[in-house]
Amino acid sequence: MSLDRDRAERLSLRRRPLVARLLEGADELAVIAGLGAPAWDCAAATGERALTFPLWGAMGGAAMMGLGLALAQPRRRVLTVTGDGELLMGLGALVTIGAAPAANLAIAVLDNERYGETGGQPTATAGVLDLAALARAAGFREALTVRDQAEVERARSLLLSAPGPVLVDFKVRAEDLPIVMPEKDGATLRDRFRRALGVA
Repeated sequence: MSLDRDRAERLSLRRRPLVARLLEGADELAVIAGLGAPAWDCAAATGERALTFPLWGAMGGAAMMGLGLALAQPRRRVLTVTGDGELLMGLGALVTIGAAPAANLAIAVLDNERYGETGGQPTATAGVLDLAALARAAGFREALTVRDQAEVERARSLLLSAPGPVLVDFKVRAEDLPIVMPEKDGATLRDRFRRALGVA
């Protein structure tokens, strides 16, 4: 069995239905959508949602932006939806988040074990790196890896309601999906998001 075929068999979760389920009915949830495919997945799930802030040109910043928002809005649940490549670029964020009083912060990693925006090169998560173990070592209250559909509902419950910080590493299939482009104008996104948060 080839390495690519073996990896495809291990990564059975489909990212678009997964993201749609994570966001389903969570109307008051503030979402930071990481650069590239996570932002497109969120847009595919919910359209132009005022409480979703897609990042543009800020690879590596999604987790820390989620932390800042969680600290500024402690009564609101904050979910960062990001990819393995994006999180790896800012891996030190896990240490900062683990040390912060961010009980309302959760991170969902869409981990296809590759850099999807630059040609599909394998990331470290295709080898020995365990993101959930790193998060636990950094002080996250909950951190786990999800590999199949049977585990999704428990993981969703943790992301939406468990005391944080919480990280779930979803092992998703690498897929070439249609781009669903959210709003790109920074001022429009900022103003819309601030109004939705009630701080405009």
